[in-house]
Amino acid sequence: MCGIIGYIGPKSVAQVLIEGLKKLEYRGYDSAGIAVDDENEIKVRRVKGKISDLEESLAKSPLQGSYGLGHTRWATHGRPSEENAHPHRDCTGSLVVVHNGIIENYLPLKKKLKDEGHSFQTETDTEVIAHLIEKYFQGSLEEATQRAVQELEGAYAIAAFSTQDAPKIVATKVGPPAVVGLGENEYFVSSDINPLLSHTQRMVFLEDGEIAVIEPEGVRFSDFKGSSLEKRVDYLTWTPLMIEKEGFKHFMLKEIFEQPQVVRDTITGRVSLDSGEMCLDEIGISAEFLKKIKKTVIIACGTSYHAGLVGKYFIETLADIPVDIEYASEYRYRDFILDRETLVLVISQSGETADVLAALRAVKKRGAVPLAICNVKNSSIAREAEGLLYTHAGPEIGVAATKTFSDQMAALALIALHLAQLKEKVDSETNFSLIEDLHRIPYRMEKILSQAESIEKLARRFISFSHFLYLGRWVNYPIALEGALKLKEISYIHAEGYPGGEMKHGPIALIDEKIPTMVIIPRDRVYEKMMSNISEIKTRLGYILAIAFEDDKEIQDKVDKVISIPSTNPLFTPFLTTIPVQLFAYYIAAMRGADVDQPRNLAKSVTVE
Repeated sequence: MCGIIGYIGPKSVAQVLIEGLKKLEYRGYDSAGIAVDDENEIKVRRVKGKISDLEESLAKSPLQGSYGLGHTRWATHGRPSEENAHPHRDCTGSLVVVHNGIIENYLPLKKKLKDEGHSFQTETDTEVIAHLIEKYFQGSLEEATQRAVQELEGAYAIAAFSTQDAPKIVATKVGPPAVVGLGENEYFVSSDINPLLSHTQRMVFLEDGEIAVIEPEGVRFSDFKGSSLEKRVDYLTWTPLMIEKEGFKHFMLKEIFEQPQVVRDTITGRVSLDSGEMCLDEIGISAEFLKKIKKTVIIACGTSYHAGLVGKYFIETLADIPVDIEYASEYRYRDFILDRETLVLVISQSGETADVLAALRAVKKRGAVPLAICNVKNSSIAREAEGLLYTHAGPEIGVAATKTFSDQMAALALIALHLAQLKEKVDSETNFSLIEDLHRIPYRMEKILSQAESIEKLARRFISFSHFLYLGRWVNYPIALEGALKLKEISYIHAEGYPGGEMKHGPIALIDEKIPTMVIIPRDRVYEKMMSNISEIKTRLGYILAIAFEDDKEIQDKVDKVISIPSTNPLFTPFLTTIPVQLFAYYIAAMRGADVDQPRNLAKSVTVE
């Protein structure tokens, strides 16, 4: 969603803000702006469009200042425009605010403030915050902010400064993330860690209801009542190099190629090839509890939901535990039934997904035990879950998730094996075979990536198509869903994924020579059923691409084109089948000239409902 960057220090303020905003581009945005304090005069520059447009504006007319704020906006209230871009001012012009989130009660607040004489210039909910702080300002920005937030309903991360209480930046949050960076005689606030890594690795993560007061001498923390807080300083091991493209044309392509290593990193140290035992004490949930669970519920959104679907097959197949998979955005509004014998798995790459976080909190109120699978250290979900399993994907910049999808599947495979061992559902021979197969997955992924050029050539044939179908069955049904999602979110081609058996219940009506079908058909328990689906498509003149095992000779004469993958344990085929659908979508989107890393209308970290 929206991105925030703030800076106080000796460097060029405008340059630091612009570079920070560039590292927030992946979150998705439609406008950008910065505000700086130049000798007690606020100077603002805003544009509709890209940060490059903002840079061009600054090159023509530079801004100088001693500290400032920057923002990338993802429109919620008010159309994308320069007028609605952040930062926003109060009536006096001496205060500016940037905001990520949604103020749900902004309309009654706006009416009340208008009645009190305040004049509004934009359609946004954010401008209400500026006028509320102005209303309560009596010389202290911190105290005015404390009073203003008492009236806000919704989700927000806010940063503000005022020339009447300078030099100072005040930041606070309820919901969306806010991170304070502690450098050498310089201090930062940001929506996430990426803009900060090139300056410092010392971070403080704000909790809901906390305020940071950032000054040239340091940072103070308090709660909404003004009571001082002592905050833990975390040292992050991610480096700036980890978020550079390293020669790849797009971050998405780089991250697709990183998948073998991130899966390897997530597995390493958590399972012993010698003893066959799982080493998951880190999750913080006792083996005694896990032995007693009778049900698992997986809660996630988007691509993480598809990973959860794969996890359902892993857990049910290996541990013999029934699994429900739920959309986070729907689950919290249901009359769901949970007890202390239910394990709830919440999955979020960022650890800040608003719907997942809300579902997690609802689950905790019902007394169930939530275990989070997360990629970002000290994120909100990571801090609030009772148990935690970190993935080791490193920062993912491309909006369309790729490496974190594979990494989440790896984490779910580890949990499934752990539960299977605790419940004694697998014998020693089967256990060792599964673990060996899992350890070989990264090498097999590398083999698929070595034929990326042939997938690129294949993709070229389909750049002009407007519709696509994806079919899979059993454990690869979720990959059909994920393949369709990847194609439509980055290339804007309409695509749908279905279980193969559901094709005859409606989608078959769409089949003709103008709608190609991607069929995922490794040799597994549903191979013959998928072959029947292929026959049904060919009878109706449909063009078929198949993802199949490289030693499968039977498939060659049944389809128009085959993308080969190495053979593996059928249960673990999603690790391999997902790479061709990712590459296929990427190359089509790139050849169509789409903005692969920042698809239109999408945000990387969805921190509002």
